[in-house]
Amino acid sequence: MNISLLLQAPLAIKVHLATVMPAFAIGTWQVFASVKGSRPHRALGFVYLALMTVTACAAFFIRSVGHGSLTPIHLFIPLTFFGVLGALWYARRGNIQGHRNAMLGLYFGGLIFAGALAFLPGRLMFRVFFQ
Repeated sequence: MNISLLLQAPLAIKVHLATVMPAFAIGTWQVFASVKGSRPHRALGFVYLALMTVTACAAFFIRSVGHGSLTPIHLFIPLTFFGVLGALWYARRGNIQGHRNAMLGLYFGGLIFAGALAFLPGRLMFRVFFQ
């Protein structure tokens, strides 16, 4: 593992990693272990949504893969914003199924799938862990 690559990374990548790692931990807890609707679930849900929002904002400034331009992985940015807003919208209106779907979409699409793409050969996380 080559942590020095992370220390040398641009600020946007550092902010992205600093928010996505706790979002992954909280999201995993929320999906698989929390008591849905409880006070801790709601409190951690707000923290999770805030972290995902900052993660998406930071991702906009990560341009190292596309040599300065946006790439297809940047499509996760608006998807994350829509997921965050949808989750809040549905929760405020008592639509538990809609809220659940939005949150699961954020977790599996925004964290698991997008996170897996970060480990493709040539990407920073691949180099940190496998080279």
